[in-house]
Amino acid sequence: MTGAAYAQQTIKIGISGPYTGGSAAMGVSMRDGVKLAAQEINKAGGVLGKQIQLIERDDEAKNELGVQIAQELINKEQVVATVGFINTGVSLASQRFYQEAEIPVMNNVATGTLVTQQFKAPEHKANYVFRNAANDTIQSSMIAEAVKKNGYTKVAIIADSTNYGQLGRADLEKALAERGLKPVAVEKFNIGDTDMTAQALRAKDAGADVVLTYAIGPELAQTVNAVVKLGWKVPVLGSWTLSMASFIDAAGANGEGVMMPQTFIQLPSTPKRKSFIEAYQAAYKVDRIPSPVSAAQGYDSMYLLAAAINQAKSTDGRKVREALENLTTKVEGVVTTYDKPFSATDHEAITANIPVLGIVKGGRVVPANPADLEGAGALRVKPKS
Repeated sequence: MTGAAYAQQTIKIGISGPYTGGSAAMGVSMRDGVKLAAQEINKAGGVLGKQIQLIERDDEAKNELGVQIAQELINKEQVVATVGFINTGVSLASQRFYQEAEIPVMNNVATGTLVTQQFKAPEHKANYVFRNAANDTIQSSMIAEAVKKNGYTKVAIIADSTNYGQLGRADLEKALAERGLKPVAVEKFNIGDTDMTAQALRAKDAGADVVLTYAIGPELAQTVNAVVKLGWKVPVLGSWTLSMASFIDAAGANGEGVMMPQTFIQLPSTPKRKSFIEAYQAAYKVDRIPSPVSAAQGYDSMYLLAAAINQAKSTDGRKVREALENLTTKVEGVVTTYDKPFSATDHEAITANIPVLGIVKGGRVVPANPADLEGAGALRVKPKS
């Protein structure tokens, strides 16, 4: 069979993320979760009688490269949809090309609140950007609520200088203000920085009784290492990225007890999660998934997209978008069971009731409150609107 003939018998879907560099733990886990789902779907007969063909591209967490890749996937590869985007900055820079081409994008990891708001009504007639990750408004509210619940009153924020870090920091400050709290210190660092002692020292000198982080890469480990280096015993909470293996391994003992919101924790708390974990471990020869959240959300994004294409009975972007906005079949995912996860005005599949707080213990993330993933609470679903 020629390449052209094969292409006609497949459905091309782009998968874009950083598979190298500081964000690689997230990118590789997401990609592998997507591939696992695509393999399962293909084995079961594919979509519309065709096999899914994934077109992988490494954006290296660079905005300008993400833009190039988006144009290549649209114009050269002619993908019918794309899943991925790990970094908020890359997403915001790249997804406008899919919007212009009327090709759906399923953001399965990027959490910047603006991601799904970039092309909202009434300025735009239709929005082709969807998400199945917990946005930063949800996460910052969870973090701020944990701060208040534990009685902390002097908050320090240490965030990176990326779009993700600074937009998340703004969401965090807003969530704190809603609870009557104003940070005593707000510090920033750049990607690639290896010593956060100065930032930690200023936070300590300001009298902070808790440190909140918003960052994406290995620099998170340097942040907690600096706190410990100062002999400063202070709790650390932050966004979901604190669950990455690259943070946990680099921080070592200094990362123990750090807490963060999680849509998925690597525990077999439902039959679907058990089968997913076992399949991932078998396929990729690992015990601990490098970024469990990224893998699970990547996996689910593929099933959501496949369900929409099947419902649309077409790969036409407009029809797939309309199907996503009115999915008539439930999609049993790893994170949750998706029952009408989107509408024309709501492109967020994950609501505030779904994530739980995780905590690093023994080099792994476990529930901060074990009861959160027990019994009826193990599977949390989006409320009916």
